Amino acid sequence: MRSIRWIAALLVVALGQAEQYFPPPDANGGWRPLTDPSAIRAKAGIDTGKLDQAFQYIQQTSQHGGLLVVRHGYLVYERYFGRGHREALPELASCGKAFTSVAVGIMLKEKASLIPNGLDEKVFTPKYFPAEFFPLDDPRKAQISLGQLLSMSAGIRGTNPVYVRGVRQTWEQPTEDNGPYSTTDGFAMRQSLWCAPGDCYSYGTSSSHLPAMIVRRLTGMEMEDYMRLRLTTPLGFGTWGYAMYRPKLKGGIDADGRMLHTPGGGSIAVRSTDVLRFAYLMLHQGKWSGKQIVPADFVRMCGRIVKYNPHYSHSFNFNVNEDKHLDGVPADAFWKGGAGGYAIYIVPSLDMVIYKMGGNESQYDPALTRLPVKYSYDGSRANWKPGDPKVVGDATGRTLQMVVSAASP
Repeated sequence: MRSIRWIAALLVVALGQAEQYFPPPDANGGWRPLTDPSAIRAKAGIDTGKLDQAFQYIQQTSQHGGLLVVRHGYLVYERYFGRGHREALPELASCGKAFTSVAVGIMLKEKASLIPNGLDEKVFTPKYFPAEFFPLDDPRKAQISLGQLLSMSAGIRGTNPVYVRGVRQTWEQPTEDNGPYSTTDGFAMRQSLWCAPGDCYSYGTSSSHLPAMIVRRLTGMEMEDYMRLRLTTPLGFGTWGYAMYRPKLKGGIDADGRMLHTPGGGSIAVRSTDVLRFAYLMLHQGKWSGKQIVPADFVRMCGRIVKYNPHYSHSFNFNVNEDKHLDGVPADAFWKGGAGGYAIYIVPSLDMVIYKMGGNESQYDPALTRLPVKYSYDGSRANWKPGDPKVVGDATGRTLQMVVSAASP
């Protein structure tokens, strides 16, 4: 009997350690890997053959990239193609919006006294934005809340389609709200409204840059610097940055062609295994090694339909599956995609995070970040062409379905 109790106690300790596992920085060993298919099946409940099929599929969806999967704290899959590599630092396009939201979540806790109504705060005032943009060019903007900005229901014009209470609509788009220019202060502040605040969902890069401006205002530092202090350093990130060098922009840059401010609408550049750290933080409700980095209630809202956006399954810069629109995928899954074929996925009920690395040739240009490139590329994807659109379909959703199908409950 005594030996049985001893074994049970050891099991409890072992399970507790498994639940509390967090990877050290890559420089200190990084993620604990599993490479043998039988061990992966036994410890992580993953069919690697199905992951190989997903990897073959995603090579049709982007010029460069890779697939990484972590389950139960084990790195069970890591494969790349083209310029994809663990040490690559491409710009992740709109995946950066998810990082912006998390920075806002951290700020809301730290600076609660400066934004007393939190996500309900109506933010278009000189308290949160530069005085040069007042009076407002549209008085309706005074009714926009921070929660509406983060969920893109503030009415600010973005890209097609637009949704109103789940009904898809389209419009002739006269703006440039789908690229780096829309992550400059002046463009974002002066972007027009497609509808009254709260009355529609419109995916707009400007909508995500505006919260970054609020972070800068309330913390007294650029959002990138704030993230280094409060997010990426505690998580053990290696080299990372933003694609700040945009000499072709019409404004918002210095004499060296560098953007004046952190682009909240995207363009973060992060190593692949560090992207997994970000996803793993979200999987663990904002906690890392016993420390609450992001408020747990904010993380929960990122993964579900929020009151600020009753129009579309988009929370605080994450797509959510609470309405089960993606067949075969758990309802608690949430993710963020970016142009070029990138996607970051979190699936809490399966204890799994996934990174679909993507990117075209220009997104891997080191001139964008001026960060060092620590690996070589063999030129194997120079003549790559996209796969059959009928086969590729929604690559973001299809990849998630394929990887989920490889996991046992």
